[in-house]
Amino acid sequence: MHLQEKTISSQTVYEGVIFTITQDVAELENGTAARRDVLLHPGGVCVIPITDNNEIFLVNQFRYPFREVTTEVPAGKLNPGENHAECGRRELLEETGCTCDEYVYLGEMYPTPAYNSEITHIYLAKGLHFNDQNLDDDEFLDVIRVPLSEAVEMVMNGELKDGKTQIAILKAARILGI
Repeated sequence: MHLQEKTISSQTVYEGVIFTITQDVAELENGTAARRDVLLHPGGVCVIPITDNNEIFLVNQFRYPFREVTTEVPAGKLNPGENHAECGRRELLEETGCTCDEYVYLGEMYPTPAYNSEITHIYLAKGLHFNDQNLDDDEFLDVIRVPLSEAVEMVMNGELKDGKTQIAILKAARILGI
């Protein structure tokens, strides 16, 4: 049982629109019990859309927990039973108005593994075609275009704080040799 924990009990303490929180008791490898608060999240997808000129589309939107506007790659939450690839295509179209010819899976990340079950899937979109944005009724954002090389600098100097955005930009730059 090295580096494993066994769930002894689990109690739902909050059920929200986006996530559920459980309060668990886990048995540790030394036999003692420890409390584990867990945020259960359905997962999400982010997409880094890149033009033929190596420019990417980012979105500026207000993020309530931080009370500030953040700059991020287009992203969204998985709907129940939704395939992550299709979710990413849906979010790309909704937020930027783009569809793409090439859609490359860059992997997954655990944003906050200490207490959050969310998995974020990362895609690269190339061969972009432009349509109209189709934002949700409660979604307000601006789309900006940034050279990928400049976006890498924005990550490195701390200007882009969102984790999924940092990883998507750095992975895309590495894959594309920028």
